[in-house]
Amino acid sequence: MAVADDLDRATGSQWDWVAEQTRTCLASGGTEGHESNGDCTLVLATTGRRTGIPRRTCLIYGTAGEDFVVVASKGGADDDPEWFKNLQADPSVGVQVGSRRFTAHARVASPAERELLWPRMARIFPLYDEYARKTDREILIVLLTPQD
Repeated sequence: MAVADDLDRATGSQWDWVAEQTRTCLASGGTEGHESNGDCTLVLATTGRRTGIPRRTCLIYGTAGEDFVVVASKGGADDDPEWFKNLQADPSVGVQVGSRRFTAHARVASPAERELLWPRMARIFPLYDEYARKTDREILIVLLTPQD
C-alpha cells in the first residue's frame, strides 16, 4: 500500500529524464519540476505488484473536481505502463502535486467519465491523440482521489 511518505524512499523511473524530473520536484519540495515544457506534472508512488517496493514516476495531469487525472499512455505502446499495472494490484498511491503531498485512491475512469476526460487531457497534452492512434489498446484514464 503506497502512501505519501513513500514518495521519498521509492525507486525512481527507469527513464533517466523522468527520474531526474522526479528528483528535482521532490528535492525542491515541489517548487521546481512541477511544470516542464508548459505541462504540469505530479509525482506518483505505487507499490510494485511483484516486489512490494515503492516505485515513483512523474506524470502530466489534469483535474476533475477534487480528483487528479492521469493518462496511462506509455507513449502509445501496446501494453500498459508499469505504474498502471501496480496501481491495479494496489490502488493506494502517494502523490505530490507542487508542494502538496497526499495519499490517494486510484481508479480507472468509467467509460462515461473517459468520454468527457479524454478530450480535456488531449488539450493539455495533444500527443495523447497520436499515442491512441499508435495502439490497438484503449488508453485508460486514471482518477486519483485524495484521501487525506
